[in-house]
Formats: sequence, structure tokens, C-alpha cells
Amino acid sequence: MITLNSIEKSYRHGLSQTFVLRRVNAEIKQGDFVSIMGPSGAGKSTLLHILGMHDSAWTGEYWLFDDPIHQLSAKDRMRVQKQHVGFVFQSYHLLDNLTVYENIDLPLSYRDVKKSEREGMVADILDRFNIVGKKDLFPNQLSGGQQQLVAIARAVVAKPTLILADEPTGNLHTDQGKEIMELFRRLNEAGTTIVQVTHSQANAAYGRRVINLKDGWIVDEN
Repeated sequence: MITLNSIEKSYRHGLSQTFVLRRVNAEIKQGDFVSIMGPSGAGKSTLLHILGMHDSAWTGEYWLFDDPIHQLSAKDRMRVQKQHVGFVFQSYHLLDNLTVYENIDLPLSYRDVKKSEREGMVADILDRFNIVGKKDLFPNQLSGGQQQLVAIARAVVAKPTLILADEPTGNLHTDQGKEIMELFRRLNEAGTTIVQVTHSQANAAYGRRVINLKDGWIVDEN
């Protein structure tokens, strides 16, 4: 599903160059659940944002299915991103002025899905995530765990083949975090490929594989 060949990311400071990622090679198969781990500054989130096509200033080869992401225009990358990728952030990134229903509906509105189809898809997700009773509330009326639940519902409503999660339980207490990770487990068992960045060994244990980064290099993979 994903093939990375010699991915590198760096910043220039005058005549010097600082590398964030160095010669990253990796394979992620469809249906996999991969945890990316490592100390702060290892390049974990940078790699995740490259996978999510939020960052285009890198070198190397990135294949997603048959699409050579490294060769695509910004417009075509956006097309592939909308088709395949859902993103879950540590800080939720819900829009405060939209209700739960409207937040979940938002990515569908970007995909030119007919309104009648959107209504059915959102209703299905609200029911699946047991948040029908929250649909008319605004984010500031929800707990942190509820907000993250809505953020995940928004990420999966368009049925992406790949979910990318950046420290998805970082702002949650233990019970809420476990609930979110159990949800990821169920999504993965249903066929969704998941790549998460985490500092938590407990969260990493939900996955099938761990990629360890240090100073931008992959130092271990199991």
C-alpha cells in the first residue's frame, strides 16, 4: 500500500543544513496498524505529515498504491489525499463554530458528495460512534474524550483506506485514551490501515508493528 524510498527532509540555515529525516525506507501493507515511536525531535510527526501529504518539501520516493506521490502536482496530491487519507490530531482540530454534525459533514462537503448521501453517511457515523445525542452540540460543550471521538468520526466518515493519527490520546486521561485506542483497534480489524505516532508503549501495543526513529533515522523496526 505504502512504499517509502530514501525519504529525506531538511532545513537550510545559511550554509548549514539540518536533517529531520534521513534515508527513510519503509513498507506499510494494506490492513496494517503501525506505531511510529522515538524521542522528541526524532522526526515522527514530520514523517506522518509527509504520509498525509501536508508537507511537500522533501526528497525521495513515496508510493501510495499506484500513485507516485513524489511526482504529483499539488492538485493531484490533494485528490489522492481526499480519496485515501483521514487525519486525527492530538488537539482535535474541530471547528468551534460548527456543531458535531457539521464538523463530521465538513470533509464530505469537500468531496462533492450529494447532500442526501452526506446526510445518510453522517447519520450512520453518529450511530456507529454512539454520539447521536451530541450532534447539535458545539465542541466546547464536549469533554476531551468526546471531542476526540468526533474528530475520529470526521476522519472516517468518508471511508478512507488510511488513518494517520498524531498522538491521538495525548490530551486525554487514561480511560478516555483506552476508549480511543479500542476504537482504532476495531477500525483496523474492519480493514482500515492505521499509522499512529505515539510516545506510549501501551498505545503502541495496539498495533501490529513498531517503527522506531532516532535523529531522523529508522533505528529499529519490529
